[in-house]
Amino acid sequence: MIEEEYSSMNHIQQLVAFATAARNGSFARAGRELSQTPSTIAKSIARLETQLGVKLFHRTTRQVSLTTDGQQLFEQCQRILDEVEALRTFAAGASGEPAGVLRVEMPITFGKRVVMPVLAKLLERHPRLRIDARLSDQYSDVIREGLDAVVRVGALNDSRLVARHVSQQSLLLCASPEYLARRGRPRNPYDLERHQCMVFRLPASGRDRPFQFRVDGVGVDLQPEARLRLGDGEALVEAAAAGLGLVQVPEVMLTDALAEGRLVEVLEEFRPPPLPISVVYPTTRMLPARVRVFIDALSERGAAKPRIRLS
Repeated sequence: MIEEEYSSMNHIQQLVAFATAARNGSFARAGRELSQTPSTIAKSIARLETQLGVKLFHRTTRQVSLTTDGQQLFEQCQRILDEVEALRTFAAGASGEPAGVLRVEMPITFGKRVVMPVLAKLLERHPRLRIDARLSDQYSDVIREGLDAVVRVGALNDSRLVARHVSQQSLLLCASPEYLARRGRPRNPYDLERHQCMVFRLPASGRDRPFQFRVDGVGVDLQPEARLRLGDGEALVEAAAAGLGLVQVPEVMLTDALAEGRLVEVLEEFRPPPLPISVVYPTTRMLPARVRVFIDALSERGAAKPRIRLS
């Protein structure tokens, strides 16, 4: 019986070593996270490969990457580790102190302007908490990347994930006072064909994001002829402030430019409905304390400042 328990514990430790290496893409980084040497991690994974009879990693002198079998095991392994973490959380009690590494991903501007202050406060409140944050406008696979939570804008369609609404974002159409003095204000969305427009290039598809409006209660998407295309919303704001034309971006990107008078909103009465902002996380029976406090903190921030729009 004792031998069986020891064997089971060893197997769990091997799975933890494997999942940590897979998430980090490195035996060395996995070793640092688990306070073990890279050779210990490598030997643990080698034993796991022998027991399973499959190769889990492609190994080179510089990096490791998952094989097809390794990728499938990693996705399954994440669910097992979630259950282990849930049991630890339950054992510590619902009010247990958040600890360990919180791995989160968020859009770039949202991360800079909204999430980072929240994360800073969490680190101050919870000394045992560590944070590994990614800022990216491209969506990662939450389970495959081993993320605890991600921030998503708009509709959600991954049934493996749970979402909690935390705020919303509005899209504003803006231009500089100088541009409007030179070209005049558009009176409705269809006037845009007479104007110089700049568009955002979607990072995932490379396509132009259409300008969105609500006309007589109906959503309308327009694809204006673009004078300038950029894959960075803040760069679009600066281009508009320089008088190059009209731009439609999330309100959070425009806070400073609007307050300083470098940009003004036009066609406000045709604003599209705001998009929901959600924190998304893998389905688990119980949330680890580190994830729970993160979601609660973002929700509280959105409730305290309802006019803030996230991006």
